[in-house]
Amino acid sequence: MPRYKLIIEYDGTDFAGWQKQKTAPSIQEEIEKAIFKFTQEQVKVYGSGRTDAGVHAFGQVAHVDLIKSRPENVIINATNYHLRPHRIALLDCEEVEPEFHARFSAKQRLYKYLILNRATPPTIEAYRVWHVKMPLDIDLMAQATKAFEGLHDFTSLKTSQCQAKSYLKTIDYIKISRDSEHISVEIAARSFVHNMVRNIVGMLSMVGHKKWTEQKITSLLEARAPTSQKVTAPACGLYLEKIIF
Repeated sequence: MPRYKLIIEYDGTDFAGWQKQKTAPSIQEEIEKAIFKFTQEQVKVYGSGRTDAGVHAFGQVAHVDLIKSRPENVIINATNYHLRPHRIALLDCEEVEPEFHARFSAKQRLYKYLILNRATPPTIEAYRVWHVKMPLDIDLMAQATKAFEGLHDFTSLKTSQCQAKSYLKTIDYIKISRDSEHISVEIAARSFVHNMVRNIVGMLSMVGHKKWTEQKITSLLEARAPTSQKVTAPACGLYLEKIIF
């Protein structure tokens, strides 16, 4: 039974997230349905991470097992044909060893968060960026990333939906850059807890507004207790950018 690695791009605006759900549309379900339409095989597509409702992806990675071997270009073209009109697309497909697992073989996950920092609301980029009206000081934000980088207990960012077995996570790096009105925050780690990236960006935005300091973030993390003070950036600005194996 051949196993295929898939690289997937999607706009998550109209979906309840990656994971299949009983009462709402999901990315995983649409891909499984598309594959069934041309293979007549009931398959399960395993993703490298469960993006939430409204979150997008430039490079989600998944794997799927098929009973019958097929050319990789056929899998790409046929799946994309049956995914229409959904804003989901297979970018690449390659046959891999049976031991490969999209989730457990991943060594690093890279997320990108996009902020539109201007007074005027977005039109073309609506639902694809976080619109922040007031100016953000990215130098202060970049300085405050030190509070998150490295190994930390992220219990303070815990949400009621989180099912993580451990809140000890290592942030490899956080990079912040500005291009005119656009601010990009890149965050890399092997794994994350629920809403972790959005909480980090939200808390950094408070520093950028000069309402918080790096020390406040450090104090909240060191408390190791869920807090109502955490700030969660909206899902629309978040992208799963790349998975490293």
